[in-house]
Amino acid sequence: MGKIIRAIDEWGVVRVTFADTTDIAEKAQSIHHTSPVATAALGRTLSMAAIMGSQLKSPDNSVTLLIKGDGPLGSVLAVADGDGMVKGYVQNPAVDIAKKANGKLDVSGAIGKGMISVSKDLGLKEPYTGQVPIVSGEIAEDFTYYFATSEQTPTAVGLGVLVDRDYSVKRSGGFMVQLMPAAMEEDIARVEENISKITSVTQMMEDGMTAEDIIAKLLDGFEFQFLDSAEYEYRCDCSMDKIKRALISLGKIELEDIINTDGRAELTCQFCPEVYTLEKADLEELLESAK
Repeated sequence: MGKIIRAIDEWGVVRVTFADTTDIAEKAQSIHHTSPVATAALGRTLSMAAIMGSQLKSPDNSVTLLIKGDGPLGSVLAVADGDGMVKGYVQNPAVDIAKKANGKLDVSGAIGKGMISVSKDLGLKEPYTGQVPIVSGEIAEDFTYYFATSEQTPTAVGLGVLVDRDYSVKRSGGFMVQLMPAAMEEDIARVEENISKITSVTQMMEDGMTAEDIIAKLLDGFEFQFLDSAEYEYRCDCSMDKIKRALISLGKIELEDIINTDGRAELTCQFCPEVYTLEKADLEELLESAK
């Protein structure tokens, strides 16, 4: 179970969120059998989705993050709702590439150049969608740029995944620091100085620092209080009903082709190992619905 903790300074101008997503990233790795670099990319994206999901106002709201690069990983997608669920997948989970010269996983090389899309379903007629180019491929910097450009909120994001030798996830987490419009120059300077002094997210976690410790480091010099906390878990909400609706959305011609060519349909959820099988009679029933 991942844990998310939030805090705010006494004047309400600096907000910090920290997420320990080790269990989430480990569950994703075990489901998708990702290579180390794919685990790092997916884990970072899941952390960002969980952080953004924890800010949603309603359990029925959701946020979808899509990183679509031209690197060997292909697309990385993560979805979170306001009720503690986060899930995701990477298009090419087995991809592995050489590490950087410093020995770190080359996430940016695996992702490449492209676009990041954020879609928020807030229960309105149309979802809010923002899109920005990938600026580094390291994911944290890309979402820092997204918030500044698309949501006009000065934001600092830190994300990290430490993969063990057996490919399991040793540590995973992330933070987001946001400055409100009332923030003064000295507030901005203090936040920037605090961020410059910390080590990586996973190193702080490896050193035994708790979420509260890390937030205190990020808010050093501020009087602050901890707000609510939330628990997130890797959980898939797929169902036969959703699979049927997806097939109906293909339309009459596509359904007829499946019936006449294969006589049945077998679909595996992209987010979990669940396999859904529909026999010819089931498909014919869906075809009637599509008409």
